[in-house]
Amino acid sequence: MHVLLIEDDALVASGIRAGLAMHDYVVDHVASIAEARRVLESVASDVVILDRGLPDGDGLALLEEWRDAGVTTPVLVLTARDAVSDRVAGLQGGADDYLVKPFDLDELVARLQALLRRAAGRSHPLIEHGALCLDPVAREVTLRGRPVSLSRRELVLLEAFLQAPRSVLSADQLKDSLYGMSEDVESNALNVHIHHLRRKLGGEVIETVRGLGYRLGPPLGEGAGEARA
Repeated sequence: MHVLLIEDDALVASGIRAGLAMHDYVVDHVASIAEARRVLESVASDVVILDRGLPDGDGLALLEEWRDAGVTTPVLVLTARDAVSDRVAGLQGGADDYLVKPFDLDELVARLQALLRRAAGRSHPLIEHGALCLDPVAREVTLRGRPVSLSRRELVLLEAFLQAPRSVLSADQLKDSLYGMSEDVESNALNVHIHHLRRKLGGEVIETVRGLGYRLGPPLGEGAGEARA
C-alpha cells in the first residue's frame, strides 16, 4: 500500500517511514503543500498522512482543496494541535481520522489499516477472497487453510488487488503501490511479481484486462487451481 506522508519535520518523517516500512507500506515523503500537490497528481496513493503546520500553509487548507476537487483518498491528519476545536475543524474539513503528536507507531498503523478497511468497504480485519485469506496485521497469507510464502513485494501486490476486488488496476497504479516514486524499477518487475503470484496461488488469481491492466480473479474455491506454496 502506498502512503503519501506530508510532514515538514525531518526527524518525525524519518521515524514514520522506517516504522511503516516494517509493515510493508511504501512511503513517499514531501515537506510542503506545493510538493504534495505535485505528487498526488503523479502517484496513486492509497492513504495520506497530513501534518497541519507546513512551511507554505495549513495542511487543512490543502485537504479542503482536495475534497472540493473530488479527491476521495483517505486522509489521516497528524498534528500537535490537540484542542477539541482543532480536531473538529480537521474532521469537518475532510479528514477521515485525526491523531495528535506525540503518538505511538502501533496506533498509527492500526488507524491506517482501519482507514484502508473502510475505504474498501470491509468490516473485518482479515481480507478473504474465497479460500484465499490475508492477515494485514500479521502479514500472513493462507490458501485453503495452508500458509503460502510470499516475498514482501508479492504480498504488497496481492494486498493491492484484495483491497480493490472489483477494480481494474493499471500497471502504473500497481507500480506506485510497489515502489512509489522510486526510479530504480526494472521494466518487467511488475510482470515478474504477477507471474510469481499466479504460480503460488493459481493462474486464476489475477486476470489480465487487455489494454487496461489487471484485476483480481473470481473468489478461489476450496478445490480449484492447485497452487504451490
